[in-house]
Amino acid sequence: MQDAVNGFDVPMLGLKIGEWLEKLEEIVDEDGYLQPLGQRHVAAFVEDKPTLLVTFETYQGIQARGDTGQPLGFELVQALGWSHLCLLSDGDTWFRDPAVYAYFDRLVDDGFFEDFKEVVFYGAGPGCAYAAAAFSVAAPGARVVAIQPQATLDPRITGWETRHMHMRRTSFTDRYGYAPDMLDAAAEAFVIHDPYERLDAIHAGMFTRSNVTTLRMPFMGANIENDLLEMQLLFRILAKVASGTFNEAAFYAMARARRSYPPYLERLATALQFADRTVLEAVLCANVVCRMKSHKFLHRLEALEREALGDLEAG
Repeated sequence: MQDAVNGFDVPMLGLKIGEWLEKLEEIVDEDGYLQPLGQRHVAAFVEDKPTLLVTFETYQGIQARGDTGQPLGFELVQALGWSHLCLLSDGDTWFRDPAVYAYFDRLVDDGFFEDFKEVVFYGAGPGCAYAAAAFSVAAPGARVVAIQPQATLDPRITGWETRHMHMRRTSFTDRYGYAPDMLDAAAEAFVIHDPYERLDAIHAGMFTRSNVTTLRMPFMGANIENDLLEMQLLFRILAKVASGTFNEAAFYAMARARRSYPPYLERLATALQFADRTVLEAVLCANVVCRMKSHKFLHRLEALEREALGDLEAG
C-alpha cells in the first residue's frame, strides 16, 4: 500500500468537486476504487488491514474543515493502516438514494463486510451520523459512532423538527429508513450529543436501544466533531471502539480534556452568566486563571469581584 499512503500527501483543499474527485481516484486506485453512485454520491474504498472504517461525509463538510481537503478516515488509514470505505455526498442528502441502497445491497450479497475482523461505522452531523446508523444494518456485528445524529426526517414522526425543510418530501420510510431500528444488528453503538442542543437531544432520545450508549457533552454546541478533532480525541475514540475497549467510563475520562479547551470553557461561562449563577461563574473563572493563561477569564473574574464589592458597599 506504499503508493496509496504516499498519495495521501496530495493537497485537496479548495479544489472544485470534479477535480477533487479526480485526485481522490488517483489516491485510492492502487489499493481500492472510486465508484459513482447516482448523481450525488460516490464510494471510495482503500483496502489494507482487517479493520474497516466506514465513514459518511459531504464534499462541502470536508472542504469546510480546512485541513487537508481529504476524507476524515484517510488520516486513520495512514496512522493505523486500517481499510476505509468512505461514502461521499455532494450536499446534504442523508444518503437517501436508491443507488446508495443498491450499493450496500451488493456489498451484503458479496459478503464484503465478512472479510474484515472489525467494522466501525462513523458519521457526524444530522445526515452523515444518520447514515452511519442506518446503513450499519448491512454489517451485523459492526460498531457505530454517531455524533449528533437524526433518527429520521419523516414529518409524521418529527413534525417538531424545524431544520432541513428541503428534506420534508424525501422518503425515510423505505429501505434503510428509520435509523434507530437499523442499529438492532450492531454489536454496540455510541450516540454523542449536547443535551442543551434541544433538537439534537430529542433525536438522541429516539435511539434508545439496549445496545446503544448515549454520551452527553453539555455546552459543546452544534459542531462536536470539530471540537473532538481539536482536542485530539476523535481518532482515539474510534481506535478504542474498533478494539472493543470503548465504553461510557472511557469516554468521560477522555472528555476531561474539555477542562483545558477554551471554546468549551467560554460556552460554559456564557451559560452561567446567562443563568445569573454569579458565584459559580466566579469559581469557573478563578479555576481557569489558575490553570491557564487567559486574559478573557481574568478580566471577567476582576469584573465579578468589582460587582461583588459594589454590592457589599451598597448593602
